[in-house]
Amino acid sequence: MENSSPLNTCHARFHKLYIIIHWFHAVIHCTAITFLVYYRVSFLFQDPQTRATPVVPWLLVFASELLLSFMWLLGQAYRWRPVSRTVFLENLPEDDKLPAIDVFICTVDPNKEPTVGVMNTVLSAMALDYPAEKTHVYLSDDGGASITLVGMREACRFGRWWLPFCRKYGIKTRCPQAYFSDANDEDKHRWSSKEFIAEREIIKEKYEKFQEVIQRSPEKDFLEEPSTSNSRDHPAVIEVINESCSETMGEDQVQMPLLVYVSREKSHSHPHHFKAGALNALLRVSGLISNSPYILVLDCDMYCNGPSSARQAMCFHLDPKISPSLASVFFPQKFHNISDNDIYDSEIRQIFTLNWYGSDGLRGPIWSGTNCYIKRESLYGDSLQEGSELEELKKAFGPSNELIKSLKISGIISGGESSSTFLQETKFLASSTYEDHTTWGKEARSLRNMRNEQRIWMIKSVTSHLYGSLDAITKRLGLRKASFLLTNKVADNEQLCLGFTPYAFFLQQGLSQPNGRVVDNK
Repeated sequence: MENSSPLNTCHARFHKLYIIIHWFHAVIHCTAITFLVYYRVSFLFQDPQTRATPVVPWLLVFASELLLSFMWLLGQAYRWRPVSRTVFLENLPEDDKLPAIDVFICTVDPNKEPTVGVMNTVLSAMALDYPAEKTHVYLSDDGGASITLVGMREACRFGRWWLPFCRKYGIKTRCPQAYFSDANDEDKHRWSSKEFIAEREIIKEKYEKFQEVIQRSPEKDFLEEPSTSNSRDHPAVIEVINESCSETMGEDQVQMPLLVYVSREKSHSHPHHFKAGALNALLRVSGLISNSPYILVLDCDMYCNGPSSARQAMCFHLDPKISPSLASVFFPQKFHNISDNDIYDSEIRQIFTLNWYGSDGLRGPIWSGTNCYIKRESLYGDSLQEGSELEELKKAFGPSNELIKSLKISGIISGGESSSTFLQETKFLASSTYEDHTTWGKEARSLRNMRNEQRIWMIKSVTSHLYGSLDAITKRLGLRKASFLLTNKVADNEQLCLGFTPYAFFLQQGLSQPNGRVVDNK
């Protein structure tokens, strides 16, 4: 890419005067802390006979002051060099030269994560402003619920109406639930023609029917014998949804992304490692089906506020200056229509409006679990090196020869017998025993991971574990009823959807680090 046509620029987020004022304040604060430390330390050298305060309380206060000062000092890193980034979409290559992307969406329990909401996330991913033939959407259903599979099929059918409508009128909010909500005013007033209004009403009727079909679907497991199959013990089920939809609807001219349903095998005798295990299974299965060089990870209750996020991410991944050391591009989460009675700081503005911009000025923020365009190669870590022996690759990536071949070959399965063979291989990749005797999810364990685990353990010890124990004790004593319950991800009139904000980017560097692969959450 020529220097005259940059894909992105990086600049200071705040005015230089603000930074100077902050530095001046930090110097004054550090000076005050220095005098405070001198005062506390000098107390220890006083004559014990003339001290007016006992030593132990003094040391306790001094220790707390040192701890708070250290926490303040660490927090200054976010304010030292906050940066903002701007992209130039017009400088991207033509659509036929853009790389393919895979979208990973994970869900577990349709009771806590309503299927209609999950399918809205799927539809928003399908409707991204990106070439349809280069977009592949994977849904991981760890609960193995038939209603989720039904929802995927219905989403594919409704998508044949929804996607052309979004493309024709340039709809910005491409999550149907958010688009048809009362809170969405931007897209409603962009068009006022009779044709648009009439077509919008047709799409709305289709969407309401789509919701009704899913809500009427019975909730049962895949196997015919419910006693032998449940959310924690079920076989692997993988289905390319486009094929089943084309059989019932026939061929049409609507360009649709590849839609794949994945329910990995789960067994009581093998640990499944929760979301990390689901993402590892998606990484293997997608490597055999589409093997796109970039991956978008989405929570099942998120959607993209702007359809151009994939193109914006490519403005960084395709930049030859930063791409070799770039692992991922983050978009900040944004929580819409927070309840007026919210007392939990659900917008978490401190993190996404300050901390992440400051982290971007350093080496990039930590992975928040969603809204991230990751380079697939970075997840393989040091296991994928030139000249690696076959046995070394099998130890790292498992016994599948087809998966090892896909490490160097990009493509997509299609057609008859070959497709059937590959789908059988994907079920093997999604089996509960595939990771046995391999290093999947183990290379990333380091001193930093151990420190984070210890930190989370301490947080749980003084919060959820403590409150849960007190709640159980009071219930046992008959003093109160149990109230320590998990809430469902059900949207009400005040809280519709969660989204991630376009036009804000956070880059994470360190592609060659061995800590790239998704770590098992044990």
